[in-house]
Amino acid sequence: MLAETICSAVSAAGLGIAALTAYRKRFLAATRIAAYALVPVGLVMTGVVQWLSGIVFKPTVWAGFAVLGLAWLLFLTTRAIERRGAGAGDRPAKEPKAAKGRPDREAVAPEASVPSLGGAARRKPAEPAAPGEDFSDIEAILKKHGI
Repeated sequence: MLAETICSAVSAAGLGIAALTAYRKRFLAATRIAAYALVPVGLVMTGVVQWLSGIVFKPTVWAGFAVLGLAWLLFLTTRAIERRGAGAGDRPAKEPKAAKGRPDREAVAPEASVPSLGGAARRKPAEPAAPGEDFSDIEAILKKHGI
């Protein structure tokens, strides 16, 4: 009974605020406020409020939530132990995917990296520019920007 009264009062207050908002010529906002204000009354009329209040005040419901929480905690604990490998039991440790079917190599041969570089590894190094031409590109960019 108390929950229904509170929901009715909240709805009445919300509809009052919606009326004031509509008086200020803000009809879209007033319509939105009225929609929110009608939700508590709708919940009371459908019986949702009575159902929720029945659930909240029953000790067996809270005990059920406690049991569900305990089950969830036990599930997470076993998952964490299993991931660490302590609960593996008789199973052998899993071999990493990268190590399966590959010979043991500590390092990759230098020739193996040439294709990954594209054509850069086969090019000749650029010859050093003349001393006066080192900064000509940079000077042109700076002059272009007025620096």
